[in-house]
Order: sequence, then structure tokens, then C-alpha cells
Amino acid sequence: MIPWVFLAVSLVGAGFTASALLRGRKLWIFVVPYFFGAWLTGELALHHLAWQLLATVVFVALGALGDWAGIVGLGITLASWGGLAALHRRGAEAAASFRDALQEGLEAGGRDLPEHAPLREWLRPFRMRRPEVERIENLAYADGGERNLLDLYRERSRPQACPILLQIHGGAWIIGRKEQQGLPLMHELASRGWLCVAPNYRLGPKATFPDHLIDVKRALAWIREYAADYGGDPNFVAVSGGSAGGHLASLIALTANEPELQPGFEHVDTSVAACVPFYGVYDLLDRHGARGRQAMAPFLERALMKCSPLEHRERWEQASPTSRVHSAAPPFFVIHGTHDSFSFIEDARTFVRALRDVSRNPVVYAEVPGAQHAFDIFHSPRSRHAVNATVHFLERVQAGAFTRLDRADASLAQAT
Repeated sequence: MIPWVFLAVSLVGAGFTASALLRGRKLWIFVVPYFFGAWLTGELALHHLAWQLLATVVFVALGALGDWAGIVGLGITLASWGGLAALHRRGAEAAASFRDALQEGLEAGGRDLPEHAPLREWLRPFRMRRPEVERIENLAYADGGERNLLDLYRERSRPQACPILLQIHGGAWIIGRKEQQGLPLMHELASRGWLCVAPNYRLGPKATFPDHLIDVKRALAWIREYAADYGGDPNFVAVSGGSAGGHLASLIALTANEPELQPGFEHVDTSVAACVPFYGVYDLLDRHGARGRQAMAPFLERALMKCSPLEHRERWEQASPTSRVHSAAPPFFVIHGTHDSFSFIEDARTFVRALRDVSRNPVVYAEVPGAQHAFDIFHSPRSRHAVNATVHFLERVQAGAFTRLDRADASLAQAT
């Protein structure tokens, strides 16, 4: 039986590798298992190679090559190792995509981005803490209990007048917590003298849009009033987030100071200096038509909007960042993976085009080859390159050292 078990294990390992190499979309109920296999394999390719190597050594020692099934299994495993090496190389080379994006969208931007990710990070992908960074937990920014708490990340020396990042977690608007996402970026920025703010917010299906957006705007109002007490500069606040957090971050950036979205604190300035959405959802109405049977509308009707687009299209338009673009939008750096199986790449491209058509500020767009949804949640070579590029963009915006370059539109057309 050992050769046959080895063959079965080899097929499983090869399946993980194939899921990360191939772009799977419109998978309906199979999208979740596909995503987890592709995501963890793509970002942890060498870790997968290590367990496959260990398993192979054990099976060979147990006599797996004594039958044709074991020999076939070995061939499949060797092919899988080649695929894993290619996956690691693709992630390590993501620096070029970010460099090109910054150079196309900002004058002379991105030339000095590091080429390599630190070995210590991607060997220990889930180790987030840095000795120079401290976390202040569970500060209340509103009266909604646990869902209206936020955490702060800052450098232990407690510098003053720090630029601020508001980091919004994702989770399809129904799950997620402040301490689960954006950690590589927040620890990097905090170590460089930033104050990072990560809030919880009310979740569906109990909460209905715009409750989620109102909450994160309340967190921004808290920053305006109290961030200086923790060393932050409330006059410079950037916003970021992934997935549903990217959607909410984009809406914050595009709906500054709209009274109906900040009830009870209408007088507070809710504008931001820059926005960096990761793999966000920008058009709830799916006007590009790419989703097919994986359309989000049935889920959104139940969990977020509590109405259909036929009944209240104007509400769906209001909740779609693509419909809210305007000339005074702050600088944007939109980051999206080509292999994203939840937030389709066409959505990001359409949003970027809409922004570039009207915005007076830079709109940088990085389309990351091979990247899956949530690729930045833990350390990996690709995650490190995304952090480096985001830090570069935010620091240039803070310094006022940027110029919009219209030639970036040609790059987007070529990618499409």
C-alpha cells in the first residue's frame, strides 16, 4: 500500500501547486477551497516544498519506489517541486511590478525599492512583532462595544507629530478583526515613525450599509480629536485596507465630509491625504460583467445592502467606489493580484480608469502577477514588496514629492 499512498499524497501536493499556478475563477461553491490552496501555496511556496521533500524522503525510506505507482508519484512530486520553485521566483520578482507602477504613476517614483525580501521574514511568515514597535489595545472610539474598539501601533520611543495610517480590516463585511490584517504594513510604518490605527467596525448581516462606513469614519473622527495624545499628527491621515477594507478605505477617501455619512459628527473633517486599497471591491453592481455565476449581488443583498439593485439602485451606486470618483480624490495607490479569485481584476481596472479620467491627483496602479486575494496578510516575498511600495508611496505623498503622470493610462490599457 505504501506506493499507492505516496501516489495519493503526491497528487495532493501537485494539486496545491497547480491551484497557485493557474488562475481559477467563476468556481462557484468551489472557490473557497481553491482560494485557500492557491493562497497558502503561492505565498508559502518554499514551505510547501519543504513538507513535500520531507514526505518524499519518508515514503522512499518505506519502500514507495518498489511499485510503479510509487515511481509515478515521484515523477508527479518532482514536477510539483518545479512548480513551487517557479511560484517562489514569481513572488520574489514582484518588486519589478511595484517599481514599474510607481515609475509610471509618480515622477521618478520607485527607483530605489529593494530587490529582495529579508530571509528572516519569509522563513517565519507569521511572526509579526518587532521589538521597536508597541501596541496599545482596545481604545473605544464610539459606544458600540467591542465592534467600536481600535488598536494603535507606534514606535516605542514615542515620537511626536507622526503621520497616521488608518488600517481597515476586511472579511466580506461580515467577519474580521482589527488585529488580524495589515500587520506587516503597520509594523513597518510604526518602526519608521508612523502611528497606525486599526479599528473594528460593525459587521453584517446585523449591520446594514452604510453602518460599516459610518463606523470607520467615526474612527477617523477619533483620530482628529485624540491621535495627538499618542504622538500622531491628525493633519496627515492616510487610509488603507484589504478586500472589504479596501472597499471601505476607498469610500472614505471619496466621500469626505458628506453629512449623511457622519451623523452626529458632521462638523468633523473626514478627508484623508492618500488611499491605498488592496484587492478591494469597487463596483457592487458588477458593470463589467466578469463574474458570471460568481456574481456577488445575492450575497450583498443579504449581508450588506438588505435590498436588491432593482429596488434601490441609487443605494448600490452610493456604496460603489467606482460611482463616487471625482476630481478632488486624494492620491490613490490601487494594488490588485492577477489571480484574485474573490475580487476580480476587471473591477480594479475599471475603478482605476474612472479615477484617472477625473482625478487631479496621482492614481498609481500595481497589477501583481500571480497574487491571490489576501496575499499581504502575512510575511512572504510578495508581501514584503507590497509593503515597500506602499511605504514609498505614502512617504512621497507626505513629503508632497509627487507629480501625476498621464502616461500610466497606456500601461493599464496594455495590461487589459
